[in-house]
Amino acid sequence: MLSKLAASSKPGRARRRRVGVALAAASLVACALAACVQSPATPAPAATPRADATSSPVEPAAVPTLVPDGDAAANLGYFDATNRALLAEVAAPNGRQIIDTLEAAGFAKADMEVTPDTTAGNKAVGNIQFSVRVNDTCLVGQIGTAGYNSLAAPMLGTGKCLVGTTRSIDW
Repeated sequence: MLSKLAASSKPGRARRRRVGVALAAASLVACALAACVQSPATPAPAATPRADATSSPVEPAAVPTLVPDGDAAANLGYFDATNRALLAEVAAPNGRQIIDTLEAAGFAKADMEVTPDTTAGNKAVGNIQFSVRVNDTCLVGQIGTAGYNSLAAPMLGTGKCLVGTTRSIDW
């Protein structure tokens, strides 16, 4: 009889142990969640501006300029500023507007590439990609549904900057 009682109490002990472990885990989770709740804090006092003899006025950011002898990385800021200025005037420029704007900014049209404005079915494309070769490197931009994106990249082995079909820049 004793052996039967001892055998039946082992599962009970194991179950109590599992329940104890579960309760301990629940307590830890509750404590962790309670630590996440913040009590209302006293608002920080407002900062009082003061004149400091050692501080200097904030200088405006330099306006990017074309660096003719530089590579794509040196001209990326100017490329971006030029394209963002166009986008401020024209929400969805076409390829010709992009190329003309870059040319007016000082980039050589002969060094540019642009993808078509329309699909084979004569529908407007969602994105236009364009590039400028700058001293054996490339400025690559994209305007479209994802907004404006750009990067400085190495020139491809083909001597071009864009992969795929581009249109003639013959105007």
